[in-house]
Amino acid sequence: MKVFFRVDASLKMGTGHVMRCLTLAQVLKENSANVEFICRKHEGNLIDKIHSSGFNVHELEMLEEIEVGNKLAHSHWLGATQKQDADDCIGILKAEKSDWLIVDHYALDEQWQKRLKPYYEKLMVIDDLADRKHWCNILLDQTFGRQQEDYSALTPEGCELLLGSQYALLRPEFSKWRAYSLERRSKPKFKQLLINMGGVDVHNVTENILEELKTCNLPNDINIIVVMGGLTPHLESVKSKVNALPYKTEVKVDVDNMAEIMANSDIAIGAAGSTTWERCCLGLPTIQVVIAENQNTIAKSLARNNAIKLLQDIKELSRTISDVTSWMTSVSDIARQISDGSGVMRVVNVIIGRK
Repeated sequence: MKVFFRVDASLKMGTGHVMRCLTLAQVLKENSANVEFICRKHEGNLIDKIHSSGFNVHELEMLEEIEVGNKLAHSHWLGATQKQDADDCIGILKAEKSDWLIVDHYALDEQWQKRLKPYYEKLMVIDDLADRKHWCNILLDQTFGRQQEDYSALTPEGCELLLGSQYALLRPEFSKWRAYSLERRSKPKFKQLLINMGGVDVHNVTENILEELKTCNLPNDINIIVVMGGLTPHLESVKSKVNALPYKTEVKVDVDNMAEIMANSDIAIGAAGSTTWERCCLGLPTIQVVIAENQNTIAKSLARNNAIKLLQDIKELSRTISDVTSWMTSVSDIARQISDGSGVMRVVNVIIGRK
């Protein structure tokens, strides 16, 4: 089975799209698929990461986008027009028609998908927004609480909709650490705090949180772990800020054992991106911060269900963390029901079944 992924990472869009596609790609590869990626060379791309994970990457040059027609809300993320991007991909795909083309990009819709139709057998879209039309065989939206009617007018008849956090694309390590993580939460304590604001944190929210922690009444023996991506533009500034904290604090960069770190943490302060489902799988009680407009739906839905504590303003952190022992167990109990870590196998089974 030949599979191509069209996905990007950048300082604007973060790393989550590529990381979840890599998770799916690894499991497809383990099931004998031949997988390749198509990525544009944005600033902050993860092309080297994809290469090091064992996949061939076809690199697209950045182009001067031309303003034409009705643009999508995230068109500025593409680095080209949809027509230009599609033509670039045709140059790659025409050599060998793919069984599956999988696209994870907020800047692409049915215009791009239909233009490429002669060059793939089936197409799968990964989305979170439900804000544009798609022409695909499968649509995956791992947003908690997503409903069929959200996409009924946006997808063609016969499209299989995989909706909800039971389809969250988590690496196998999270299901591996799930039982251990849930077991240690049966005796709640507050000894380790994890801070992770996504793979890029272009707005330097991490530093604002560290500044606010100075005013918080934390246990004297607290261990704080800050996890950041190597492409984070404010990494050195954050390291300097950590040195000024009165608590034992460590900055970890580009970790490859995130599940283990989460499983051994008692509370997390995190962004409302794709790591949300990782924390839920491990029952990690989370104080969540929205750092991008497209994270609002996820955060508000989880907050309504008491699966997280949502900060409207970082200034609320001190109050929220001061009574953490009163809510950490109930939040953990709800969060763990949202994702069990097996989503990627559910998705792969559907793809293989549709071959």
